[in-house]
Amino acid sequence: MPIQTQAATTLSNFTVPGVRKGPARRVIALLEDRLATLLDLQLTLKHIHWNVVGPNFISVHEMLDPQVDSVREMTDTIAERIATLGGVPRGTPAAVSNRSIRREYPLGRALAVEHLGALDFVYTEVNEMHRRALEEIAGLDPVSEDMLIGQLAELEQFQWFVRAHLENAEGVIPTVGEPTESAAAAACV
Repeated sequence: MPIQTQAATTLSNFTVPGVRKGPARRVIALLEDRLATLLDLQLTLKHIHWNVVGPNFISVHEMLDPQVDSVREMTDTIAERIATLGGVPRGTPAAVSNRSIRREYPLGRALAVEHLGALDFVYTEVNEMHRRALEEIAGLDPVSEDMLIGQLAELEQFQWFVRAHLENAEGVIPTVGEPTESAAAAACV
């Protein structure tokens, strides 16, 4: 049996009733980007979980596992929506690496506050990308739009959990406006 090329497996000959193939292709592409970014986020969260140290170790360590689980569910939901629309979800390491626009997470073993600073930066990027995808999906597919809205609500809450660890008594979060994960981490020390 011949191996199908990536292009041949992009879209089936069907999509859901009520969604034309052109809009379905655009929604699938946007969802594939979200899938890659969320798979990247899931791995980043687990990486932080394994490498966090310091005074707030246990609270951060235990806070991250439910986030990993929730993001894992988000990726499954997105992948299944891609398939429902007639696409072929790709969750292989190469597909994630090629499609995710996030760069390599820079911290290894580091203090909880440093990881939280970098994670705040990560969540800002991920959430902004989710919002941009929502703007494009609006009007193309209300089901995918609704799915992303629900996911964004959870992702924003996770960022709030992170920021609650970073915020000072005056309501200042030191990571806001920092240009990289490393700079955000350094701003918290």
